[in-house]
Amino acid sequence: MSAEFSSPVAAPARALPPSDVSSAVGFVGLAGLIAWIIFCRSYPEIAALLGIDGEFSGARGVLSGPHAALAGLLFSAGPMALWSVLVDKVHLRASTGIDWNLKRPFAEVLPTSLVKLAGLWTTWGVLAAFYALARWYWDGQYLFAMDVLKYAALPLVVLSVPYVIWLDRHLVNLHDGAWHVGALVVGQGGWETKAIAKHARAWAIKGFFGAFMISILPGGFAEVVEADLAQMAGNPVDLAMKLIALLFVIDVQIGTVGYLVTMRPLDAHIRSGNPFVAGWLAALICYPPFVWGVIGGNGQILSYEVATAGWAYWLEAQPALLWLWAGVLVALTGVYAWATVVFGIRFSNLTYRGVLTNGPYRFTRHPAYLSKNLFWWASVMPFLVTNGSVADAIRNCCFLLVVNGIYYWRARTEEAHLLAEDAKYREYHAWMEQRGLITAPLARLMASFTRRGAAPGSQPSAFPAE
Repeated sequence: MSAEFSSPVAAPARALPPSDVSSAVGFVGLAGLIAWIIFCRSYPEIAALLGIDGEFSGARGVLSGPHAALAGLLFSAGPMALWSVLVDKVHLRASTGIDWNLKRPFAEVLPTSLVKLAGLWTTWGVLAAFYALARWYWDGQYLFAMDVLKYAALPLVVLSVPYVIWLDRHLVNLHDGAWHVGALVVGQGGWETKAIAKHARAWAIKGFFGAFMISILPGGFAEVVEADLAQMAGNPVDLAMKLIALLFVIDVQIGTVGYLVTMRPLDAHIRSGNPFVAGWLAALICYPPFVWGVIGGNGQILSYEVATAGWAYWLEAQPALLWLWAGVLVALTGVYAWATVVFGIRFSNLTYRGVLTNGPYRFTRHPAYLSKNLFWWASVMPFLVTNGSVADAIRNCCFLLVVNGIYYWRARTEEAHLLAEDAKYREYHAWMEQRGLITAPLARLMASFTRRGAAPGSQPSAFPAE
């Protein structure tokens, strides 16, 4: 094992460590989102009942446009933020870096805040320049994200002023990453390269993934709001695909909130971005623009769908099995969405924002990756091809196995990051390896293979397969 992935692992924990995020946070956000979807689907009837007509009502059609999808973020984020503060009282945690008993005078914090604002605005300017230079942001689905960010820019700049000054009155450590960047920009001494690099990683994650998540909001939302329930009845394929679409909408909506709401008072700030180059490579290869030439359908490097027809085609003549298979696919997608929902407002790739030990993470350390990769095998059926080519079936399976390997690689780099950051995660990692319903048997299986192939006196890997 390379030094990059070597991290300390705690002794087996006697009990599962408590989660830094309560299960209720994500579910109240889910409830708000579902309520908004129902409202959007029912808008024609609501408009008729209230006598709303005219240009704004759009002839009383369902609310399935991109702005309705964007509004869904508010209905998800609002309940989660309120629950976090009013019930879980996360704003009082020491991990926020805030001491509300500190009430520094305005005049005392203003010089520091101005430096910090210079750093924050510089960071946003660099992100804006990146968006302007990267061609893929100005085509297709990304155009919506660029419009949203363009119109949000001025309000964010204006609101950042009172927010930064207000927060600086209570922060324990005033010299955060934004301050270090600002000190460099304005020529003030005291800035540190390490702090700037940490700040840059966090904002690179927010900038890259935030734009992507916003860009995919409208498509799935419209599909769900416009779905014809009568057409789905009795049809396992249509019903499964629409339920899967709904679950992906839930995943995208909650996930987007996680990328956008990284606020210290909610204890949702990015404590650190993954410092390993391998972690970034493993993650970025799975997202546009990189994924467009690597993973997926025909013409890509890892094409595992050549001459495939999918589960509905091969099981069409067996209604009972078709219903069963549809249920399996919905269940796998449900686990995938659940794995996002339980993060609440803390979901994002490549970040450490606390330790999650509840929900599906009670059974496996990587429920989203596990369910997603199983879903691909069950839905695509790469081993069955319509052209009868054994070579194509073998290639499909081999390439999908490589994709599975990429996600295993991602999991290892994420674990290396978290193991190095938090003793609680080390306890969780050890507990799961000993007692996790899914992880523990896989760990024992991997350990048995490791012992057989290891040289005498060597130590097994700290990262069991999952």
